Amino acid sequence: MTDAIPDPAALAARALPLLDLTELGDACTASRIDALCRDARAGEVAAVCVWPQFVGHCGRALAGTPVRIATVVNFPQGGEDVERVLDDTREAIRDGAHEIDLVLPYRALLRGDAATARGMVEAVRDLCPKTCLKVILETGELADPETIRTAGRLALEAGADFVKTSTGKSPVSATPEAAAVMLETISAAGRGGLKVSGGLRTLADAAAYLALADRIMGPGWVGPATFRLGASSLFPVLMAARA
Repeated sequence: MTDAIPDPAALAARALPLLDLTELGDACTASRIDALCRDARAGEVAAVCVWPQFVGHCGRALAGTPVRIATVVNFPQGGEDVERVLDDTREAIRDGAHEIDLVLPYRALLRGDAATARGMVEAVRDLCPKTCLKVILETGELADPETIRTAGRLALEAGADFVKTSTGKSPVSATPEAAAVMLETISAAGRGGLKVSGGLRTLADAAAYLALADRIMGPGWVGPATFRLGASSLFPVLMAARA
C-alpha cells in the first residue's frame, strides 16, 4: 500500500540503489539469472546476490555496469567446515564475486563456542581482505537481543564489513527489533554496515527500516556502502512507485 507513504516515488528513488536483488531459490536457472540481471540494470540496484555457480554468468550479463555481484557461502546451514567455506570463497572470487555473504556458524555461538564462530569469519576475512564481507547472523535463530548483540560484535571485530540479519531460509527472518540491536552494535563499534534481509515486501517495510537507520545512525549515514536491503520481492513495488 502506498497511501501511508507521503512520497512513494522519493522512497523508491532512495531504496532502489540500496537493493541487493536476490535469486537464491532452490530451483534457480540460468534464465532466472538473466532476468535478475535485466532487472538489476533497469533498477540500477547496488548488487545482485546469487548462488556461487552463477557468479560468472552474472559477470558477463552485468559487464560495463556498476552493479556488484554478491554470492553466499556456508549458506544457509551455517556449518562449521572452515576449509569447505574457504574453498567456496576462493572459487567465488576467482569467478568475479565482489561481495561474500557468509553465514556465521551461529549454532557454535549458541552452545558457547564463540571461538569457532570468530575463527571462520577471520579466516574468510584473511582470504579476501579487499572483498566486501557480509556476515549473516541468522537473527531469527539467535532470538535473544543480547545474543544478537554478541554475534554482531564478534563479526565486526573479526573483520566483517556488514552484518546481515538473515538467510531468508529460517522461520523468522528480519525484524525491526533485531535490526535495531545490530545498528546499535555498529554504532558502538564505530564501523560497519547493515543488510536487512528476509521478509521485506512493501513500501512500508522499506520505509520502516530506513527510518530506523536514520534514527539510530543519524541522517546521511545510509548509502550503498553502509546499508542494503536484501529483498527481491520489494523490487517490483519500488519500480512501480518510482514510475
